[in-house]
Amino acid sequence: MSKNKKSGKKKVVATKSNQQGKKVVTSKKVASTKAAKLQPTTSRLKSSLTSSGNTVAHDLIFERKNYMLMLTGVALMGIGFLLMLGGNMPSPDVWEPERIYSFRRVTLAPIVILAGLGLEVYAIFKKF
Repeated sequence: MSKNKKSGKKKVVATKSNQQGKKVVTSKKVASTKAAKLQPTTSRLKSSLTSSGNTVAHDLIFERKNYMLMLTGVALMGIGFLLMLGGNMPSPDVWEPERIYSFRRVTLAPIVILAGLGLEVYAIFKKF
């Protein structure tokens, strides 16, 4: 807001959306007193009503496909962690490195977990 030095008044510019969704810009000069305060803006969620007129419509951040891909990514990560489970020895006196360092635990499980993380990133950034 800029102060008009000639008349001692402030110029106030306000924007709001009409029913068609177009922005309307209005401006007026207001006396520079403490009584002329700016009004806080309301969020779109409070002003957007559903067809019934009494409930607030909520907009989701992502679409259904994004959420499905995210759930698939979480499932892939869970499968990867399950593949990594196990490895206990039948006897505490015997050490079997092929049971601990198997292909499934050392290679396959981390690849599946990274695939799940990659799918999560893709699901977050993809616009459908």
